[in-house]
Amino acid sequence: MSAEAADREAATSSRPCTPPQTSWFEFLLQESLLEKHLRKPCPDPAPVQLIVQFLEQASKPSVNEQNQVQPPPDNKRNRVLKLLALKVAAHLKWDLDVLEKSLSVPVLNMLLNELLCISKVPPGTKHMDMDLATLPPTTAMAILLYNRWAIRTIVQSSFPVKQAKPGPPQLSVMNQMQQEKELTENILKVLKEQASDSILVLEAALKLNKDLYVHTMRTLDLLAVEPGMVNGETESSTAGLKIKTEEMQCQVCYDLGAAYFQQGSTNPAVYENAREKFFRTKELIAEIGSLSLHCTIDEKRLAGYCQACDVLVPSSDSTTQQLTPYSQVHICLRTGNYQEVIKIFVEDNLTFSLPVQFRQSVLRELFQKAQQGNEALDEICFKVCACNTVRDVLEGRTISVQFNQLFLRPNKEKIDFLLEVCSRSINLEKASEPLKGNMAAFLKNVCLGLEDLQYVFMISSHELSITLLKDEERQLLVDQMRKRSPRINLCIKPVTSFYDIPASASVNIGQLEHQLILSVDPWRIRQILIELHGMTSEREFWTVSNKWELPLVYSNVILGIKDNLTRDLVYILMAKGLHCSTVKDFSHAKQLFAACLELVTEFSPKLRQVMLNEMLLLDIYTHEAGTGLSGERPPSDLISRVRGYLEMRLPDIPFRQVISEECVAFMLNWRENEYLTLQVPAFLLQSNPFVKLGQLLAATCKELPGPKESRRTAKDLWEVVVQICSVSSQHKRGNDGRVSLIKQRESTLGIMYRSELLSFLKRLREPLVLTIILSLFVKLHNVREDIVNDITAEHISIWPSSIPNLQSVDFEAVAITVKELVRYALSINPNNHSWLIIQADIYFATNQYSAALHYYLQAGAVCSDFFNKAVPPDVYTDQVIKRMIKCCSLLNCHTQFFIPFDFLNRLFASLSFNHDAMDSYYDYIWDVTILEYLTYLHHKRGETDKRQIANGIICVSEVVDILKLSIWTKLYGHYLEATE
Repeated sequence: MSAEAADREAATSSRPCTPPQTSWFEFLLQESLLEKHLRKPCPDPAPVQLIVQFLEQASKPSVNEQNQVQPPPDNKRNRVLKLLALKVAAHLKWDLDVLEKSLSVPVLNMLLNELLCISKVPPGTKHMDMDLATLPPTTAMAILLYNRWAIRTIVQSSFPVKQAKPGPPQLSVMNQMQQEKELTENILKVLKEQASDSILVLEAALKLNKDLYVHTMRTLDLLAVEPGMVNGETESSTAGLKIKTEEMQCQVCYDLGAAYFQQGSTNPAVYENAREKFFRTKELIAEIGSLSLHCTIDEKRLAGYCQACDVLVPSSDSTTQQLTPYSQVHICLRTGNYQEVIKIFVEDNLTFSLPVQFRQSVLRELFQKAQQGNEALDEICFKVCACNTVRDVLEGRTISVQFNQLFLRPNKEKIDFLLEVCSRSINLEKASEPLKGNMAAFLKNVCLGLEDLQYVFMISSHELSITLLKDEERQLLVDQMRKRSPRINLCIKPVTSFYDIPASASVNIGQLEHQLILSVDPWRIRQILIELHGMTSEREFWTVSNKWELPLVYSNVILGIKDNLTRDLVYILMAKGLHCSTVKDFSHAKQLFAACLELVTEFSPKLRQVMLNEMLLLDIYTHEAGTGLSGERPPSDLISRVRGYLEMRLPDIPFRQVISEECVAFMLNWRENEYLTLQVPAFLLQSNPFVKLGQLLAATCKELPGPKESRRTAKDLWEVVVQICSVSSQHKRGNDGRVSLIKQRESTLGIMYRSELLSFLKRLREPLVLTIILSLFVKLHNVREDIVNDITAEHISIWPSSIPNLQSVDFEAVAITVKELVRYALSINPNNHSWLIIQADIYFATNQYSAALHYYLQAGAVCSDFFNKAVPPDVYTDQVIKRMIKCCSLLNCHTQFFIPFDFLNRLFASLSFNHDAMDSYYDYIWDVTILEYLTYLHHKRGETDKRQIANGIICVSEVVDILKLSIWTKLYGHYLEATE
């Protein structure tokens, strides 16, 4: 080997090699590899990256032999991948701080749902309906983890996020980011709808007095081997990572406090709850101490929350000495005790405890009050500004423009106060040399800025100046001022007042932009924009606030306006109007829309029609939220405008889908069925799917009284909804002939997507229409082959009894839609007995017997004046009674078990008398026919004593009705108390 080759080989062998990254599938092939990998000091890939990879692979759809796309199969590979993701999270000890920092909302949502699944939490069950105290500890802990994450995510989403600067546009990356954004928004929407339930679950957790356990890698391995065995082990509270009660309560209190604090912006009374939870968290941290391994609380953030709560909800027993400086300042500002504020600021110049931003915000607040005409605050503003300036000097920051403006007209009082603040803000015995140097330089600069030698002598001869400045420095300062004073005195100009001095352009622009954000007066907005455009022509002021959002179809047209001022004004007026409409501030929304309409009428017929459409939608909202709630019909001109919008044929006019939805729902809610069924133009049925759906619903409602064979529209409506709820398979092939992209999607053959259908249905309020659509979805739900317990509904017989291709229907989505619809319907009218029975049947079908019995009893109560009248037989049918009996039986309510039997047909009567101790319940049976049957039964069995008891009860049949109503009322009252 040559010398050069030997050198190359030596250099190559001495170069460090980077080990290759472990691929996700290697963990499938070798069971022990995951634990070895996670034990490494710096594993590559990191644990959170492994979670993403495992769940991503487990959620990929598959393709069958006919090349049809199928949902991710529930096979061993996917189950192992999900288990691996859970094991990695268990390795991280389920630390939500770590998981939230590194995982996106969709991934963490999938991970925690898998934890709920493996912890035996029934899918679709409301967590608030589950008793945490009776659940296995691992199951209870899984529920707590999910609900803690839910409210933490809601709180986090309320914080403003700085948008990252986009790189070079790449279509695939942008599509992926958009899909993830939409998925995140959908998850957040669901979490916010369930926020109250999550808070109730966490409040219930604070009442637990037992330790909980969370799954570890070991328990997850055991679950994979033999679920039954481990379920028993986890239920015995011996498996998993132990979480002490105090640790659990500490984390829950902190998360609840953050949730209540976030809600306080719209409901100030909730701040009291936040304060209670935060201070309880501090107590628990003190109890737990530094020994806790599983309770990680950001104590600096907690201290900030506590200080904020002290300000917002001061404790009644707190004295001034116990209050924090924050609280003292806020109390002084509220009571107008500004001298105390100055005293606190001077003392803080020694301790530096108050942040500079907070002190500046106090000064801004005082300036605003002074500008509103309170001249007494001018002196206070100077004193607070002087305190802040001395603080800036001590910390080495530049002197603010505000101080220079306020000190343009110095006088003896101002200089005396400034010297007093400087003296009290520095401890000459303990102060460092840099601190003394900063103060000395400040005093010199103040002297150099003065024109009157008298004031210069006041400062240079002060005790503080004598201490900090050398004799030659002070003498040099006076000499410089003497040389300058004659020239200055000859050219003295009158000094304008502070408010006449123009501020810098950047300060003015910032103030005007702030006013622009806050204002909802269209004429003030116009005036501000004119001023801003007069100061700079380079800015696009419609981008000032990221809360100003317009639908894409609108913004494309508005941003095409060439005149910058007009473009900004139209954009901001419409964005603010839409926001006011969203928050139900209809009066301001109308003013903003009217001003925008007047503006665009001059130059754009297209935007004029857009504004007319938005004002129509606003009028619909105003009526529905006002007189419409009391049942008053809308004015005829509003109905005519809605018809005009639906029949409008202007293809180049941008429109929002929500307007079509609201207009059709408006016609259905006010029973304009004649128009929808007979007068609507044919072209509209083809071009607007919501009109088509509305026509079918209106026609079905009209045909209900007719014979069954005439209900052709019911079948048409059924076919339309089935098509919407269907799924289709789609795949693409690569150049090599292999399937490269496989997805299962909603069928595109339907007239709209399922999410659009649900959004439209949640705009309906007319009882018959809601009953019809509920009946349809209940029937569609019951058609499923694996249904054990049917759900009952009114008018269910009008729908077809079968579907040609059951595999094409997404029954999971149908089940979710039924639950959503019945929940929405009961929010409209909680006393509709047929909707209550549907809700009870849903709970019964999902084995939630306590909730089912609650709604069965509520249905009977609302239609019998709380059981003071007989319950109609079409409400308490034989099937309902049988289900109530089963609920009582499974809930171990043995006394109540036999009462519903009296409502059953006589064929089932003998079932209730096979119980050995049944004769002890004879006093609660009032049906004479059943009592006669009992007499016959006991005679046939030779039971003379029991036959005499039954005969005796027949003799008191005159008290039957009173007894019957009394027992049902007591049963209902007992059950309501038990479920509250």
